[in-house]
Amino acid sequence: MAAAPPSAWHRFLDSDFVYNFKRSPTAMISAAVLLMFALVALLAPWLAPQNPFDPAALDLMNARIPPVWIEGGQMKFPLGTDGQGRDLLSVLMYGMRISLMVSFFATLFSLVVGVTLGLISGYAGGRIDNLIMRLADMQMSFPTILVALLIDGLSRSLLPRSVHEQMALPVVIFAIGISTWVQYARTVRGATLVEKSKDYVHAAKLIGMGPLRILFRHVLPNVLGPVLVIATLSLGMAILTEATLSFLGLGVPPTSPSLGTLIRVGNEVLFSGEWWVTVMPGVCLVLLVLAINLLGDWLRDVFNPKLK
Repeated sequence: MAAAPPSAWHRFLDSDFVYNFKRSPTAMISAAVLLMFALVALLAPWLAPQNPFDPAALDLMNARIPPVWIEGGQMKFPLGTDGQGRDLLSVLMYGMRISLMVSFFATLFSLVVGVTLGLISGYAGGRIDNLIMRLADMQMSFPTILVALLIDGLSRSLLPRSVHEQMALPVVIFAIGISTWVQYARTVRGATLVEKSKDYVHAAKLIGMGPLRILFRHVLPNVLGPVLVIATLSLGMAILTEATLSFLGLGVPPTSPSLGTLIRVGNEVLFSGEWWVTVMPGVCLVLLVLAINLLGDWLRDVFNPKLK
């Protein structure tokens, strides 16, 4: 009796991708740190010692307590407290949740827009290609943070204040996402120009398959390698962009503070001796972005055919 073919999971475990991952300590450590941050953010309501957004759980008598390793610190507040008596560890858990959520959906939005436009541009060619690429060139002439600031400023001027507060997170996600689609579009367009001249695309045309089905069923899987690398690196940039907007007071609302908002709030009391209020979110932000960038660099090396 013939042996059953290996499942998709077993084929994945035996792939070169997993083999290279196991041989790279940097990739394993970065992935572990990123997974830890993601789990802490996802499980914040259950892991956090305190709900920092519940006024009934706060006590102003606990305000400005230093970290536990400094004289005056308390074990129940290992990283100290802020001016409102909130446990800084709990605030960081909830802040990472907001930062990761905004950056993930912004990256996903830019990926969908950029990949779709890149596929259409590379496959259609002609005027459609010129139109999309000229839009991309115009987009690249503006810094990402400037585009995000412009969109956020327009939303504040066009929407009533109450509506803007409710739409603050979607606006920030849209602002960051729409300003970073170009790198996906240009990369996918170049790969599509190569793929559309191959035999499997010509064969699909001969049997009457439509352009959209050819693009998304046959061409797209063959261009996902570079897209995955860009998405990983863009995730770190999205976190930094969101933190910058929040630090400037233009990002997420104070009622849903991200790491950038926490750094901005802590910066106001930095020189009064309460350094931990801004340093702890800053260290957390650096470690998070560093883990993402190191993992992205490893992915870039794995998918680079010149290094194989």
